[in-house]
Amino acid sequence: MNRRRYAAAITVVGAVTLLAAPGQAFAVPQPPEPPRKSLEEVREELDELYRKAASATDAYNLAEEQAERQSAQIVTLAKEITEGRARIDDLKDRAGATARAQYRGGGLPPEAQLVLSDDPHLFLDAAGRIKAGGKATRDLLGELNRTQADLQTYSREASVQWALLEANRVKKEKHKKEINEQIAAARRIEAQLQKEELERLRKLEQEAANEAQTAWLGSGVLKEINGRASEQGKAAVAFATGQIGKPYVWGAEGPGSYDCSGLTSQAWAAAGRGIPRTSQEQWRRLPRIDIKDMRPGDLIIYHADASHVGMYVGDGAIVHAPRPGRNVTLAGAGSMAILGVVRPDK
Repeated sequence: MNRRRYAAAITVVGAVTLLAAPGQAFAVPQPPEPPRKSLEEVREELDELYRKAASATDAYNLAEEQAERQSAQIVTLAKEITEGRARIDDLKDRAGATARAQYRGGGLPPEAQLVLSDDPHLFLDAAGRIKAGGKATRDLLGELNRTQADLQTYSREASVQWALLEANRVKKEKHKKEINEQIAAARRIEAQLQKEELERLRKLEQEAANEAQTAWLGSGVLKEINGRASEQGKAAVAFATGQIGKPYVWGAEGPGSYDCSGLTSQAWAAAGRGIPRTSQEQWRRLPRIDIKDMRPGDLIIYHADASHVGMYVGDGAIVHAPRPGRNVTLAGAGSMAILGVVRPDK
């Protein structure tokens, strides 16, 4: 019995030793690495990330524009509140002075003065003064009430504007975070590429833009475009093309860098025409025209969400600030999906 137990123990120890022996262990199977994306797929992914960043940039710029407008309104309301309080203090002083004067005069009604006076002419004169004084007092109290009501209205409006200002501050921070996340994701992808791959990626981007431009020109649209720039349009084009080579920076309005709508809004400001700050607001608020009626200085809005804008400069080209990592440059007007065209000076 003991021998059998000993033999069994030897067998178990031998089996354990065999499993633990070097070169004999069984490796846990590893999942296969996902297939490497092609450069074309990488280009499309980067394009989508930068598109999302552009859309978030537009939302950030709009929130900033609204916040600036609300801040200015709060300053105006604060001034009106201060002036209103000073006006109320003045009216209260005048009302108090009137009340004290009436008290010193005894506040006697005209009938009592008639009894005390032997001269009816003196009575009539006093009655007229009392009547006029009563009207002045009523007017004074009416103005005081109106001023107090205005002050309450200003205070309510200021509270509303403060709430909106805070809401837009939260929106700005949200969109700022989203912009940075999208750009960071794109840069992580780019950092994984070799120098040769980055060069090839740039060529693929240019090829895609050229293909879109060729298709746009092939539609015959340029034959229909024959508009001449207005004087303001020429000035806007001159300003925009003068910024070529400066870097894209989201939220920037110059003079050293621009985002897409920062470039177009500043170009038209330089031409003496104020326009909305963001591409989405430019699309929403500026007059729209047909592409065939397009002329230099007009703004071409791109993508379904109106997240990009360029300025038409003629001969089928635009000047625009493309995206992070790129500089202000000329490009084919049809190199991106056109949503429509707007004219700032229509």
